[in-house]
Amino acid sequence: MPRGALYIVWGDDQESLLKRSLASLRAVHPDLPVHVARLDEPASLLSKSQMCELSPFDETVFLDADTVVLGDLSFGFDMAQRHGLACCVCECPWARRYPSIGGDVVEYNTGVIFFTKAAAPIFLQWGRWNDVIDSSITWTDGGIKKRMPYNDQAGFARAVSSLECNPFVLPMNWNFRPIWQWSWFGPLKVWHDRGGVPIWIIENNDVAEAMDFYGLIQARDAAAV
Repeated sequence: MPRGALYIVWGDDQESLLKRSLASLRAVHPDLPVHVARLDEPASLLSKSQMCELSPFDETVFLDADTVVLGDLSFGFDMAQRHGLACCVCECPWARRYPSIGGDVVEYNTGVIFFTKAAAPIFLQWGRWNDVIDSSITWTDGGIKKRMPYNDQAGFARAVSSLECNPFVLPMNWNFRPIWQWSWFGPLKVWHDRGGVPIWIIENNDVAEAMDFYGLIQARDAAAV
């Protein structure tokens, strides 16, 4: 199959989010095939490294269940077709926050990834790194120290770095994280948050989509001929 969207879910807490995301995707791309991979326990975030083998498509957009599609995704597919992989830098851009990674290794957000089968070696390496590195995260919230025992993005960062891969880097509009990113230039393509999309965001998107200066210039020039 040519192009399609992939979701990977496990447990019961993602179903309402998945329903919301699917509805948003169908509103923008009503004819885009969708495959939902439902994994049995003990599936976890680390299972996302399997997305290439789980996808039945030649060109895939993987979407976390808590995403909302707000705009046409064709450009992301086109860049994956050209480069094999297209994604956004994480809101925390340095993977050094993980105990097993240092230096300036870049961390990418794995909630929205466009890829083709040409990127299969990256996903294979991602799974291997998941098995051997410490991907825990510690932070302080209200004076209380907390710890996340593992995270999928550490292995992905190591895979991209170790294979000297150069994914096409999409702007944050393609994987917008409102809890961390407070300003942007529209339109937003994918809202990535469990919270609902404010109506003024949608209205702003409509205005931004209409501000196609290149299209206006082309139309003006055509009318002048």
